[in-house]
Amino acid sequence: METKHEKISVSIWRGQEDGAFEAFEVPFVEDQTILDLLTHVQRSVDSSLSYRFACRVGMCGSCAMQVNGKPRWTCRTLVRNVVQNGQLTLKPLANLPIVKDLVVDMEPFFKKWQSAKGRFEPAPAPVEHFVPIKPDDKQRQKADDAIECINCGCCYSACDVVESNPAYLGPAALNRAWSLINDAKDYANPERLIAVSSDGGCQNCHTNSQCVARCPLGLNPTRSIAGLKKAVSLATLKGEI
Repeated sequence: METKHEKISVSIWRGQEDGAFEAFEVPFVEDQTILDLLTHVQRSVDSSLSYRFACRVGMCGSCAMQVNGKPRWTCRTLVRNVVQNGQLTLKPLANLPIVKDLVVDMEPFFKKWQSAKGRFEPAPAPVEHFVPIKPDDKQRQKADDAIECINCGCCYSACDVVESNPAYLGPAALNRAWSLINDAKDYANPERLIAVSSDGGCQNCHTNSQCVARCPLGLNPTRSIAGLKKAVSLATLKGEI
């Protein structure tokens, strides 16, 4: 229910890279999410406001943006938990080109996913026997720990290595590579290890763990990247790559 008199000031990024913040005064509504607030602004104040969303329930990740300087899913972030002194600041995800207002171009993010060989590669020919995958298998558990990523881009936006080195593959792409490295049914590990040890590969991570702090699902890309570093070193010593 809307409170009788309480309002908050919301500064929203407008335009492209050379844009600026525009302030809106909006009613404070109990249990309102950031996405709800943006919907109110677009429907009742300024219909030209651009932002991205789909599922509204934390399944797709498309509504991610910076809330008071931190990347978050806006559909799962309550206004009351982040408003500071009656004010909010909303900006598009960092480290990605701005299309308009709060919408970013995700193409560089997904290109790095491809560069890290983030696609499952089956055997070149039909296998005679399927590999048994047991729930208590350590390799399977490592894959399970990394596999829930939905590509929202929060970790990529929070990563200071991506900010300083645009060639860096980033936490999400490397986390995906690690899940496939531990998939016994995948047949592209040598090529994948070469890909993740390139100039923009896993060795660039300096374990700041901002990706861990900002992942809405509680994943640990830093641990995945550490696993990749070890796997690359072992494969190099064995002469496999």
